[in-house]
Amino acid sequence: MHFLDQAKIFVRSGAGGGGAVSFRREKFIEYGGPDGGNGGKGGDIVFEAVAGLNTLIDFRYTQHFRAPRGKGGAGSNMTGAGGEDLVIKVPVGTQVLSEDKEEVLLDFTRVGQREVFLRGGDGGRGNLSYKTSTNRAPRQHGTGWPSEEAWVWLRLKLLADAGLVGLPNAGKSTFINAVTNAQAKVGAYAFTTTRPQLGVVRHHDREFVIADIPGLIEGAAEGAGIGDRFLGHIERCQVLLHLVDANDEDVATSYRIVREELENYGAGLTDKPVVVALNKIDTLDEELIKALSEELEEASGAQVIPISGAAQIGVDWVLDELLAKMSDAADVVPDDDEGEDAVEWSPV
Repeated sequence: MHFLDQAKIFVRSGAGGGGAVSFRREKFIEYGGPDGGNGGKGGDIVFEAVAGLNTLIDFRYTQHFRAPRGKGGAGSNMTGAGGEDLVIKVPVGTQVLSEDKEEVLLDFTRVGQREVFLRGGDGGRGNLSYKTSTNRAPRQHGTGWPSEEAWVWLRLKLLADAGLVGLPNAGKSTFINAVTNAQAKVGAYAFTTTRPQLGVVRHHDREFVIADIPGLIEGAAEGAGIGDRFLGHIERCQVLLHLVDANDEDVATSYRIVREELENYGAGLTDKPVVVALNKIDTLDEELIKALSEELEEASGAQVIPISGAAQIGVDWVLDELLAKMSDAADVVPDDDEGEDAVEWSPV
């Protein structure tokens, strides 16, 4: 399955059905009169977050969504049938953005979350509703309220508890393969990972989701390499695992490059708890490992865990630290005013 995390679509709710102009003409009824029913309501555009989806690829091939309009009213005071709501199913973690991508209109963070985005038009009034004591035979009727329409962007931010960051070829794919059921591509060249990967970690009778994103290089914020477009998938993570390749020429510089790109991206990524690990130590002797760890600790200001994803060295230690920091993060309750709340919105 191809991975797609952004898609632009057109949505339009259904217009209301027109009211009817009708008069009773029945045998043996002395007085007739208006009996035109109201039109039916148009269908709503509804977004629903469902389980089992982790890509927006379906929206590459279907980009226009139109809810049916309401049916017209009829005689005998019969109201027209309402148009069925059009339910658009999206993965959990999807955001609905305005056409200019400046405003978050809806944000889906849990399975089953269902939101009405565009409301269908109300049905028009039939001529029976216009009858008054002075207007006994009205012929006017309502045509039904018009539909609403908009172009919107869908943006997927994968929901994971921990996010993997580092330079290309830092061993992120090897690590996620070692600790989860993921089958990420591994190769001895940069940018082996070209799309985000998710895996489920089972450690100490607990489960959590870890996300691996393509590596960052200097200038990623300006589009160098694959750029920073996939950083959105770790915005919701509680903790980051920063892997540094022990074979790099300068491990401190490698660490700073990634941190600077996270800072340039923003979204509070540099404020998240981080676990720093010196990876691929199976190729080095103990003396060099100690020297590189001290150098990296000085640059990061954090404890450095020497590991090897390929040789399964230090992996349990890293997972213990991730669980500890996730527990600490869960104890912090944010203010109600904080966070990126969805706003009510309707096209003009």
